Amino acid sequence: MSSADRVPEKPALEGLEAKWETTWEGAGTYRFDREAALTARDANAGTTGSTGAVFSIDTPPPTASGSLHIGHVFSYTHTDVIARFQRMRGKNVFYPMGWDDNGLPTERRVQNYYGVRCDPSLPYEAEFVPPHEGGDGKSIKAADQKPVSRRNFIELCERLTTEDEKQFEALWRTLGLSVDWTQTYRTIGPEALFTSQLAFLGNVARGEAYQAMAPTLWDVTFRTAVAQAELEDKEQPAAYYRVSFEKTEGGTIEIETTRPELLPACVALVAHPDDERYKALFGTTVRTPLFDVEVPILAHHLAQKDKGSGIAMICTFGDVTDVVWWRELDLPNRAIMGFDGRIIADAPDVISSEAGLAAYAELAGKTVFSAKAAVVELLTSSGDLIGEPRSIVHPVKFFEKGDKPLEIVSTRQWYIRNGARDETLRARLLEHGNDLEWHPDFMRVRYENWVNGLTGDWLISRQRFFGVPLPVWYPLDADGNPVFDEPIVATREMLPVDPSSDTAPGYTEDQRGIAGGFRGEVDVMDTWATSSLTPQLAGGWERDPELFTLVYPYALRPQGQDIIRTWLFSTLLRAELEHGSSPWKHAALSGFIVDPDRKKMSKSKGNVVTPAGMLEQHGSDAVRYWAASSRLGTDAAFDPQNPTQIKIGRRLAIKILNASKFILSFTGDADATVTEPVDASMLANLAIVVETATAAFENFDHARALETAESFFWTFCDDYLELVKERAYGEVGPEQASAVAALRTALSTLLRLFAPFVPFATEEAWSWSNDDSVHRAPWPVAAELATPAVSGDVALLDLASRALTGIRRAKTDAKASQKADVATASISGPDADIALIALAAADLAAVGRIKELSFIAGVELAVTDIVLDTVSES
Repeated sequence: MSSADRVPEKPALEGLEAKWETTWEGAGTYRFDREAALTARDANAGTTGSTGAVFSIDTPPPTASGSLHIGHVFSYTHTDVIARFQRMRGKNVFYPMGWDDNGLPTERRVQNYYGVRCDPSLPYEAEFVPPHEGGDGKSIKAADQKPVSRRNFIELCERLTTEDEKQFEALWRTLGLSVDWTQTYRTIGPEALFTSQLAFLGNVARGEAYQAMAPTLWDVTFRTAVAQAELEDKEQPAAYYRVSFEKTEGGTIEIETTRPELLPACVALVAHPDDERYKALFGTTVRTPLFDVEVPILAHHLAQKDKGSGIAMICTFGDVTDVVWWRELDLPNRAIMGFDGRIIADAPDVISSEAGLAAYAELAGKTVFSAKAAVVELLTSSGDLIGEPRSIVHPVKFFEKGDKPLEIVSTRQWYIRNGARDETLRARLLEHGNDLEWHPDFMRVRYENWVNGLTGDWLISRQRFFGVPLPVWYPLDADGNPVFDEPIVATREMLPVDPSSDTAPGYTEDQRGIAGGFRGEVDVMDTWATSSLTPQLAGGWERDPELFTLVYPYALRPQGQDIIRTWLFSTLLRAELEHGSSPWKHAALSGFIVDPDRKKMSKSKGNVVTPAGMLEQHGSDAVRYWAASSRLGTDAAFDPQNPTQIKIGRRLAIKILNASKFILSFTGDADATVTEPVDASMLANLAIVVETATAAFENFDHARALETAESFFWTFCDDYLELVKERAYGEVGPEQASAVAALRTALSTLLRLFAPFVPFATEEAWSWSNDDSVHRAPWPVAAELATPAVSGDVALLDLASRALTGIRRAKTDAKASQKADVATASISGPDADIALIALAAADLAAVGRIKELSFIAGVELAVTDIVLDTVSES
């Protein structure tokens, strides 16, 4: 079948996604070739830059709960254009896709979607039918959610995430991600359980994972611990209350606090060691108002002389600074906050007076808000509240997915050492960050700031249900109490394991929960504790050693800039602990999507746009063009009501189809010799474009590569194509063959340059004259565009384009049609320019319909003395 027979009568973008996605999947166009990778490695060809070398991508696993938003399309397109470029450069691309399907977002979605909540005390109910299904279920109150067993709840999580993942995959395929869909994983599947638990066992064996009873940031809504990396500061209204404490030696001292409800948990007052107002008081004591407990006055450098009265109340625990003071000043723990965010029933032992116990009884069981109001009322009655509260707005720490302020409670949790208290480990992590190639480079400092600012080890245990179980049990003593200091750790052969249902090694199931028996750990791992192992999960670590050696360390980690502190840092940490090395060579950080008001788009802000409608309305190539137009690390504004860049992208994709159809309509040999200087000039210019775009891609500047190719393409279509079309349509001969060969060569090059950005339009146009896929075609190189038969002066194309513009303008000024015949015209300009333009005289005369074209010396390039052919007009 000839090219002419393959070209449709009316090329269109509609339907290309379904057509080519099916073709690519059937042909395995984007499959990772393990055998080729092994051959290349064994032949010592798998070095950086060599053809056949593996380019492995540690792809971000999107959270499979709900729907994708336009930000996903933005960042994943950035990754895909890099993958496509590297594949065309001859690399064997390992491009998997994972689904991050465990964790709080999934549990919340399941609760809302099915109208249920988990109650681990309930028995499993076979053939369970949830009371609600569909929508977001947010109208269902928490109290009305049906309690179900843990196993029933996990089954519902599995069911919903499986359906969500199908929808996500369908959208990714529509977008044209060149993912190898045979290389997928789930963060809750059996392989992920095995990998996560095995890595944890290694952490335990090496002393990197440990259990401790310590103050813990706690979300009272989700009833779970929260790690430092999951915090978010939100500005909240509050008030300073000035409270009077009685000095033991007589007199009073006043403090200001925003947390008067924590007075029962007060363990000390603290001031800066250099504060002259309080130096004489250090080492003395005061008694707390209402509760009559004696506490010391101490010095610490974190106290702020210019904040409030300059002396602060230390409570266990009001905020993270309280934790620091408590730890460094070796203070007692008098925590009063329960896991539900209410004041616990039992008062601290140090409250012993009748009045103090009566005051505490007023608070027991109350929420933070109610307890605060009660304490303020009691302080007012006792005369210990000085003046009126002073209103302020200050930052308060929230769980990034929560809607209530975090509290700090004392809990037993599992931690992994992260360098916060280990200078050697911290130095290694900073070294890995320094060795990593960051794109853009300024993102490096965000990582360094995070590592240097760590204040505690990584808390990895969570009090949730749908997650990777911690593979440990605890022996029970003679009284039936767990011996936490002697955990029973699973063996490798047992993995994956769930201690809540699987028996501890060395025990029988009938010993569960009885004195002298065992108790299984019910906590699960933080979702980041699994996601931090994506290189190991996707690469088959300890499951497929051959694959792992081929892909690890990975070439690229692409991700959003907002998860440097979580995903990027934690992955580097786990790689250092497990392998003593960095897991990747490059890190590519995408910016944010912001709305027309320059506010970051996020689900919590309610300004998210889902991409399905955009893809359907404008086409995937158009949406990809919009995403690829933004450089890494740069925020992009998106207005769904006026998506200008998407419309430009659609226009480009359509023009690619139409220009391809037009060029393929010319009869001739694509391998003919280029003999005409203007054709050679065009190819010489295109060679520069290829070199510039290639260098940009190698520097992970895909936007520059697109910009360069697109700028040339429009000049090529508007000027060069117009300039030579008469010759290309003309009588067969060397001049006509030169034009056709140059056009076909340029088309092949341009389709390959655009292939990473607009994969559907380029594949469609490529198929009209080729039997293979453009996405498996070699990336163009400048040498392909050499024209040994004739010199290609790069300036000629520009000069000829300017002259063509001048001819068009002259006809417009004469109020004549562009098809009007011209009797005579002159082109003036500097001698050097005229000498070059004269080489394109025949083409200029043909396209301008000029019978007699002359060239004269002048100061600047201009078309003059144009005389219309009146005979022709009549």
